[in-house]
Order: sequence, then structure tokens, then C-alpha cells
Amino acid sequence: MDIFYASLLSLFVLVVSFSIHFFLYKSKPTQDGKVLPPGRTGWPVIGESFEFLSTGWNGHPEKFIFDRMSKFSPIVFRTSLMLEDAAVFCGAQGNKFLFSNENKLVQAWWPSSVDKIFPSSDKTSKIEAIKMRKMLPNFFKPEALHRYVPVMDVVTQQHFATWWDGKDEVVTYELTKNFTFWLACKIFISIDDPERVRYLSGPFESIALGLLAIPVDLPGTPFRRGINAASFIRKELLAIVKQRKVDLAQGKATPTQDILSHMLLTSDEDGKFMAEYDIADKILGLLIGGHDTASSACAFIIKYLAELPEIYDGVYKEQMEVAKSKAAGELLNWEDLGKMKYSWNVACEVLRLAPPLQGAFREAITDFIYNGYSIPKGWKLYWSANSTHKNPEFFPEPTKFDPSRFEGKGPAPYTFVPFGGGPRMCPGKEYARLEILVFMHHLVTKFKWEKMIPDEQIVVNPMPSPAKGLPIRLYPHKD
Repeated sequence: MDIFYASLLSLFVLVVSFSIHFFLYKSKPTQDGKVLPPGRTGWPVIGESFEFLSTGWNGHPEKFIFDRMSKFSPIVFRTSLMLEDAAVFCGAQGNKFLFSNENKLVQAWWPSSVDKIFPSSDKTSKIEAIKMRKMLPNFFKPEALHRYVPVMDVVTQQHFATWWDGKDEVVTYELTKNFTFWLACKIFISIDDPERVRYLSGPFESIALGLLAIPVDLPGTPFRRGINAASFIRKELLAIVKQRKVDLAQGKATPTQDILSHMLLTSDEDGKFMAEYDIADKILGLLIGGHDTASSACAFIIKYLAELPEIYDGVYKEQMEVAKSKAAGELLNWEDLGKMKYSWNVACEVLRLAPPLQGAFREAITDFIYNGYSIPKGWKLYWSANSTHKNPEFFPEPTKFDPSRFEGKGPAPYTFVPFGGGPRMCPGKEYARLEILVFMHHLVTKFKWEKMIPDEQIVVNPMPSPAKGLPIRLYPHKD
């Protein structure tokens, strides 16, 4: 009950404080004859945020987009989201425009809650994010990724031996989150002890929910829980950072062993090194980004392979060919993953139907005209993966599971965007491909399975997840 009353109080404070903003500072329609995109802004203060979120809670986030594309415009429409005037750019044309005009007409934007959960000691998070994006490609470049594959294989084998082998039933989503977080801890900060990983993983769900919560800092609110969880993890990571500096100085750690060493030893263009607190903050962000999206993708791969036996058979055949080519005890390598073409097509079709990244915001940094409509400076601009992924214009029979869509040249440019695009495309895209394929290899070569809840609901908040965790019954292959 305390949480219930705290939530009511949060809503009251939110409405009162932002009502003042709405009535006194709400921008007026343009007076110079320019035409805003068609659409509606919904309720005072909250706009259409509830409708936007609730379609995801009901498992159909595309409904908000397609309803308004049909009613207002299939190219761009106006709305109000996250307490901001906003326009949603639709289709491949909209994706291309936003991705190709990064830092020209638009820039990245996220709610103020992000800065509060990820504070920076001396710079804004946007500046730090730019700095990180310059650093990450070195860590995720092909020659670095090559050496991660055997490491991923070892962790994956340990994961299945610990949590799957000998079990008749498992709850899938909890295990895929455990797997991807364990892997992120190993690759990013060289921690792979299962108990230590479990200790660190506990608060991460609260952080993820807090990032998109209403930014009212009161006891019992998801936002406060997110702040507290991030503070706890940050202290743990700061201790790890300090110990790593000592280990590097004493030769107990190597400069290339993980991203933590890389961040400690890499200076910016001015010769300055990142502060310990900022490194802990960025590692925290990487651990969230490095496991949340992949854990969702792995869970939905399990879901679709359970529902589509002919797809499972194709993946199983390919993965067994790889397994039979390996000597006893030999680990997977980069070349092995290159042979998993059908498996990756299947994974891509899963990412199309259940994209972990539903979309993202940009901010207009100047007034501009798009498709004849005026986009005012300061407006928030949203691109939606579902405006193309589930659109028959780009993917015929969009609800059909069809991995052949990704054969040959694959989908048209800017239509398949599970990792974003342009300068802000997820730098860990290739990392995600490797961990997903290694997971698929061990999953299908060990087991067949069936869903225990055939019609389990899917909830999107903010990523897609099975409402009951996707429990399955395992049938191990006989040697």
C-alpha cells in the first residue's frame, strides 16, 4: 500500500508541476504560415505518453504507430511524448533522414532521468557519450572480436552446465538475462565467478525500469529505485576500477584483457584520461546495453524455435555440421561463426518481429522542413523500428516468420533497424551477433524444447519480454 500511495503522490506532484509549465510556457502555433505535421498532442501535460506506453504493455507497440500513420500521415505525424512536443518519423525515408542528419539537423536526446541515473562528475552525459562512441569501435573492431569467440564459448558452456543440464524445466528469460550479463561481466571487466555475477546482476532490472520511469524522485517510485540501484552498482564498479589500476601498475592485469583496461589506459585527443568515477559510470551503461538487448533476443529465439519445428530443424542441421567439424574439447572460433548463415538469418527474423530496441529519440537542433512540414527547433523526433519491420510495404506478410528475407542482399536499406543506424548505430552490433550465435549453437545441439504456456502474452516495457518468463520443458538430445 505504501508504494501505491507513493505512486499516487508522484502522479499528483507531476500533474501540478507540469500544469504550470503547460499553461504558462506551452509554445504557440507558428505564426509565419509554416505548417506543422498533422497529428494530435493528446491530454494536457502527459500528451499521448500513456497510449504510447500502454500499446507496448499489451504486447503490440506497433499499434500506436500504425494507427496514427493511417489517420494522419504515413510519413510523419505530430504527437506529445515524454512531456515534450514530438514528431514521429516513419518508414525507411524517416529512418534515413534522422540517421543521416545526426549532428547536422538533429542530435541524440533522452529524458532527464538518464542524466540523474547516469550522472557525470564534470561533463554532461551527451559529451561523455560522444567520447565513448569514439572509443568503443577500437574495442569492437574485428581483430578484437576474433579473440572473444573462444571466451564466449567457455562462458556459454559454463552457463549451460550450471543452469540447464539436468533440468526438466527452466524459465527461459531469467536464464538468458543471466547468460548475457555473465558474458558482459567477463568481456568488459573480467569477472566470471557465478556468485559474483549474480550479486552484481540483482539491481539491474530496477535501473532499466527507472531509466524510462516518470522522473519523480520520491520513495517507492520506480525512478527512486533506479537511482538507488545505480548508486549501489556504481560503488561496486568504482572499487573494481580502483583495484584494476593497482593490478595494471603491478603487472597483474594486461592492457588488452578487457574494456576496463582499455578505458583506463586510453586518453582522449587532448591527452586526458577518463576519471575513475566516469569509467564506473560508463561501464555501468555498457553492462546494461551489453546484456539487456541480447537477453531479449535470445529469449525470443527460444520462443520462435519452439513454435516453428521446421525452422528449428534447419538451425539444428547447420549447428550440428559445425559441431561435427570440431575436435573433442575444441572451442568455437571466428570462422565457425561465419558458417552459421542460416542461424543468423533466423536470428535476424526474430529481431525484426521482436526488436529489443523499439526506437529512439532525437532532438531538432534547428528549424527545418521535412516533407513540406515545419519541424521547430527543440522538438523531439522519434523513429520506430516497427514502422518498417511490421510494415507490408517493406516486408510482405509481415507477421510471417521467414528467414529467407535475409538471404542475398537482404532487406532494403533503412528498413531493418534493430540496432539503429547512422553515427549512432549500436557499436556493439557485431558483439551481439557473436554472443547470439554462440548461444544458439549450444542451445540447439543440446536440446529440443516445448513451451509450457502456449499462448503466453508478450509485454514491451521497454523491451519485449514474455509475461511469465517463457517457461519451457527440455528434451536433451541423446549422444
